[in-house]
Order: sequence, then C-alpha cells, then structure tokens
Amino acid sequence: MNVLVIDVGGTHIKVLVSGEREPRKFASGPRLTAKQMVAGVKKITGDWKYDAVSIGFPGPVLRNRPVAEPRNLGGGWVGFNFRSAFGCHLKLVNDAAMQGLGSYRRGKMLFLGLGTGLGSTLIVDSIVEPMELGHLPYKKGTYESYVGNEALVKQGKKKWRCHVADVVAQLVAALEPDEVVLGGGNAKELKELAPKCRLGDNHNAFLGGFRLWDEASKPNVSSSTGLVSGTQSTRKDNEHGSTRGSNSQATVELRKVQVQRVISELESKEEPKLDHDGSINNLIT
Repeated sequence: MNVLVIDVGGTHIKVLVSGEREPRKFASGPRLTAKQMVAGVKKITGDWKYDAVSIGFPGPVLRNRPVAEPRNLGGGWVGFNFRSAFGCHLKLVNDAAMQGLGSYRRGKMLFLGLGTGLGSTLIVDSIVEPMELGHLPYKKGTYESYVGNEALVKQGKKKWRCHVADVVAQLVAALEPDEVVLGGGNAKELKELAPKCRLGDNHNAFLGGFRLWDEASKPNVSSSTGLVSGTQSTRKDNEHGSTRGSNSQATVELRKVQVQRVISELESKEEPKLDHDGSINNLIT
C-alpha cells in the first residue's frame, strides 16, 4: 500500500509518498486554510499514486479530526472532511505525535518539537500520547512563548538556548523519560544537548506517517482519545476507520492521572532539586 504523508507546519507543508526519497513542499503561513492545503498538496503530488493518507496536524486531534483551529495557520480546519477531500483512507494525528512515532525506539520517550511553536508528545511502551505542554504557564508567558520561533528571533540564540535547556530540565524532572528527542526545524540551532537528549530528524515525521499504517507494529489512533497504540490486540472502529487496543482504556486513564500530576508539579513553579552528583530528583513518585 502506498501512503502519502503530509506534515503540516506553520511555514511549509511537506509531503512524501511511499517509494520516494525526496519530499516536496510549498509555503503555508497564517492565512492557509484546510481547503487550500488540500489543493496545494494535490497540485505538487499529481504524478504520485497513493492508497492512503497520513496527516500531521499542528494542534489537538480527536477521532481523526482537529478539535481546534491551528494557531499559526488560517481557518477552516475544524469540521473539514479530509477523507472526502482526498478520496481515500486517512489518518490525522497531532504533528508532534507523528514525528515522535517516527523517532521512537523503546521505553519511555519524550518528544519536543522546536519549530514555530513547541510540539510535544510522550510515548510509553509504544503508546503515543499527544500533549500540549507548550501552552503550560512558564515565567511571564508559556513554554511556547519562550522557546518557539518568535522567541528565537526576538531574544537571540544565546537566551533562547538557555530557555530551551531550562524547559527541557523541568519536563524531564516531571515526566522522567528514558530519553528526550529534540526535533523541529529549530533543533539545529542548539549547541549542546542535556543528558538523555538526542537530536531528532524532521524526516522522522514521514517515517511516523508510514508507521501509522504499518501492519507489523499496528500503531493506530484511538477513536476516543487520539492516542496511537502499538498493542497487538486491536479491533476495528467502523465509524472512524481506526483501531483500539483491548486494554487501551485503562492505559488512557492512567495517562490522564499522570498528566494531571505533571501539570500540578509544573504550575507549582518549584525548581528541580539536584542530588550531590548533579542528577535531578524525581518529582513524581
């Protein structure tokens, strides 16, 4: 099966189809609507054949559909019928979740996308949970307002790098991942990486899009939560064309509790405490 992967970004729309090596792209921007995105994709992929589509969307997703208009694009995304527009099977997930899925190796991984804003997703034992950590309060704004592209331009690279390091340290202390993958277009601007961190590759967004349809790992978007599951036991969700692991609901509830605890820790604004050897103490027990 040939899959067309669409990575929707604040500055560009990038696409790649199974069997091709070089992605194609066109400019997006704050006025781009969903309808214009579809038209632009069809224009630059006219000679490509595909049976299914994966879309990475820069915002929260529920049941293969955006639930809020993107902050850095135009309108018309909520309620738009992408499946009908492309005329084939389609899976739409959060863009950070798609790139995180493509970056995932094992265990518990936190993905942070340093681009127009701050994308984030947490993957635990092949269960992918898209998150909106970038909108949590930080100093006089939010995490995103200090590590997004606008902050990089206004503050300069030196101050931006300091903020990125601080944000990563806080999230590592709260979420305790085995590793952190720093992706997005601005990740290349980092000079040094903290322990447990590695640089991602934007090409991993396409890999994640292909993995959504991979029958071997069976990662699928839960029809009720937007989670991507890698469990072996799945069933068809006839209404939305997605699948759900038989034990995914229990996992979802556990993740909800964890996320609420993380938010409580972050909003307390307590500084991470260091042991005598310089390691960060656990903030979640």
